[in-house]
Amino acid sequence: MKRAVVSAALCAAFVAGAAACGNSAPPAPPSALLHPSGLNKTAPATFKAQFTTTQGSFVVTVTRSWAPLGADRFYNLVLNHFYDNEPLFRVVPGFVVQWGISATPAVAKAWQFATIKDDPVTHQNVAGTITYATAGPNTRTTQVFVNLVSNTSLDSQGFAPFGTITSGFSVFSHLYSGYGEDPSNNQSVLVQKGADWVHSTYPKLDWITTARIVH
Repeated sequence: MKRAVVSAALCAAFVAGAAACGNSAPPAPPSALLHPSGLNKTAPATFKAQFTTTQGSFVVTVTRSWAPLGADRFYNLVLNHFYDNEPLFRVVPGFVVQWGISATPAVAKAWQFATIKDDPVTHQNVAGTITYATAGPNTRTTQVFVNLVSNTSLDSQGFAPFGTITSGFSVFSHLYSGYGEDPSNNQSVLVQKGADWVHSTYPKLDWITTARIVH
């Protein structure tokens, strides 16, 4: 399934891909990640998640009241290390950076259709906010993007930010963007083949190495 939306300003496929950091296949996934319905803790009112990447670290501060369902999903994903070892596969300068399919095909397939309902849009898609990619109404799963600039045209399309980058925003300006939309246009292959395929096809992509809840 390709996750795509059309911005009022331009046509933009919000598509995510997966892989693992390093040149070898990722380890066997924790069994919890194979069962999305079991990861259903309620997030704190606010919490921080630190993402360490090949270009440095950034911190996401989540405000649950902005988008409760989205915040809960993100909290469970980070808590269970879902975002570890993933490529920052879509980097569009002046627009967004996107990621969010597991490097391990079994996990990617388990979450591919593990959708949550939409949250009302209560906060604008301004620069630095983080939001879920979708494939239409009520199709949010694991793919997220950070707005590099003010993309408020997305507000009326139902994209509900759930947090903002509060440290390390400059990291996004250093990510490799030379592949354009090609990785995001090959989502189905990314899901099926995972890490090895991404490394061989897009060797210059930057990566998330770890993502952790911080206090």
